[in-house]
Amino acid sequence: MYKSYITPDIVEVRALEGYKLYIKFDNGEEKIFDMKPLLSHKFYEGLKDKERFKKVRADGISIEWETGEDVAPESLYYDSVPV
Repeated sequence: MYKSYITPDIVEVRALEGYKLYIKFDNGEEKIFDMKPLLSHKFYEGLKDKERFKKVRADGISIEWETGEDVAPESLYYDSVPV
């Protein structure tokens, strides 16, 4: 396994306005991930419902919704911006 693919665990996630997510990692980093680009994909269409989007939860290495949608941990870490 290459070190560049290792990502810290997620200890907290919160839905923000504009389909963004606040994510706190176990190394203390806090980042914002923009979900808007993903919502155009069929897999994520249901998350356009704001109430459903708000029900995001951390599962340790990634995030998920009760309806099965998730995002790769590498995307959450490397494609997000620091707070």
